[in-house]
Amino acid sequence: MPETTTDQPTRKAGGAVVPVLAFAGIVVAVMQTLLVPVIKDLPQLLDTAPSNATWVLTSTLLSGAVATPIMGRLGDLYGKRRMLILSLAVMVVGALVSALTDQLLTMIVGRTLQGFAMGAIPLGIGLMRDMLPREKLGSAMALMSSSIGVGGGLALPAAALVAQHTDWHALFYGAAGLGVLAILLTLLTVPESPMRAEGSFDLFGALGLSTGLVLLLLPVTKGSDWGWSSGTTLGLFAAAVVVLLLWGLFELRVQAPLVDLRTTARREVLLTNLASIMVGVSFYVVSLVLPQLLQLPTATGYGLGQSMVVAGLCVAPLGLTMMFTAPVYARLSARYGPKVTLITGLLVIAIGYGGGLGLMDAAWQTIITSVVLGAGIGLAYSSLPALIVGAVPASETGAANGLNTLMRSIGTSVSSAVIGMVLANTANNVNGVAIPTMHGFRVSFLIATAAVAVGLVLAVFLPKAARPAQHTQLRASSEEDAGLARAEEVLRGFRGRVLDAGGAPVARAKVTLIDRRGRQAGATVSAEDGSYALAVPEQGAYVVAARALGHGPLASSATHPGEERAVDLDLSLPGETVRA
Repeated sequence: MPETTTDQPTRKAGGAVVPVLAFAGIVVAVMQTLLVPVIKDLPQLLDTAPSNATWVLTSTLLSGAVATPIMGRLGDLYGKRRMLILSLAVMVVGALVSALTDQLLTMIVGRTLQGFAMGAIPLGIGLMRDMLPREKLGSAMALMSSSIGVGGGLALPAAALVAQHTDWHALFYGAAGLGVLAILLTLLTVPESPMRAEGSFDLFGALGLSTGLVLLLLPVTKGSDWGWSSGTTLGLFAAAVVVLLLWGLFELRVQAPLVDLRTTARREVLLTNLASIMVGVSFYVVSLVLPQLLQLPTATGYGLGQSMVVAGLCVAPLGLTMMFTAPVYARLSARYGPKVTLITGLLVIAIGYGGGLGLMDAAWQTIITSVVLGAGIGLAYSSLPALIVGAVPASETGAANGLNTLMRSIGTSVSSAVIGMVLANTANNVNGVAIPTMHGFRVSFLIATAAVAVGLVLAVFLPKAARPAQHTQLRASSEEDAGLARAEEVLRGFRGRVLDAGGAPVARAKVTLIDRRGRQAGATVSAEDGSYALAVPEQGAYVVAARALGHGPLASSATHPGEERAVDLDLSLPGETVRA
């Protein structure tokens, strides 16, 4: 895929960029758990059947899954900050639509619009990669990645407090206000990234992926209501397989696909995405089980009899711990790499669920479980974008992280469906009301532990990052630093500077590598000092072309001998090629 890349941050970011982007991620994540405190009341509030009321939650999930990879790709093409603001704006509109209605269909429309904001997470990660210095990137991406859990955890007690003391529509007005604040802060503090991927938007690819995801996630989320062996459920699953296979074949033939499946099929990317599904499964189980256990009446013999607000406060440490885990992750990753950090996080999650099986007798015990699981999930979530960023070109960061975020969403969807089925099938019927049992809660924790075990196996088989040689002069403060240090050591290609006619460096010049068949073999943008570096895929003759605003274009022929070294080649705009 044609791309524009650079190894260094291309624009200096202010100190407020990271907290503002993280705040935007938290605001977006709030949409996922906003209605959890009033789920059981939705049929009455919307004057509809319980099976219809679930669409208020399902619509947000589906639109978020569809929007995440699409917004990531649009950000790569047209500007990540621009798409981030657009995502937040659509969310605000959706929140206001929901705040002004009691009608089911209008509410579903509003909730669908709110789901589009999920693309803000990968867009924020992409902005951080483009702008932040290496020493700050690890902890910043960790915080942004964890924001989806932080927002979900903190939203529970806040939403419960609002729902318990005011009209439930106030939840949407509050969400709209947070969205407007996030937009204003982004406009004031976050610069646009100059990084752009070349090519056009793959509209047919977006339509195909959207159709396939809807066909897949609909039966996942509604299978319990429709019946897992019903014709509708099985038919939708079969249709999803067919559509996604055809979509994949189409994407492999497109010059600028929505999702670069060849990159996605790389071992490190594929295993990371599969592990992300397992992390998503494990994250959502605790969010489904503990609030119900806390709010069940003590008359059941195992319920803890807490109010909606207290239940939310007991689960809130899950999100808070995830937030405070980000700097811890940065240190661990800098020393051991994100693969080891991911494995560590999964082990902590396993300990949390294993210990949680025996910590269900008091509210304070659920807090301990929330803290341990928050630490593990925070480490695991923080590792995922670093693994993805280290495996894809900079111009594909938005789309690749969008796909990774989608994998987590699929994990939470599967978790919701499976745990919902388990709790329903193990429930006791008391006066026509299904009451979840302790057996169902424990089986749910065992399912989460099994998902973590699968994630651990996948993480173990991730490629091990080679350590930089002892003579390197670059000190890695994050895994990306280590990757960049290694890249600089083993670079095989052309390097030099882009200069003007007077010998002064030219920043932001587009430098393109063209092979003997006339195809683009690489591209980059010169740094502030005019320097550039281009790796070559093989030895042979190439044309190195440079172009910059206000300067005439230059194309210079050069031959690379194929040895393990870089060929110095300075380019003068306009004028002759000057060898260093």
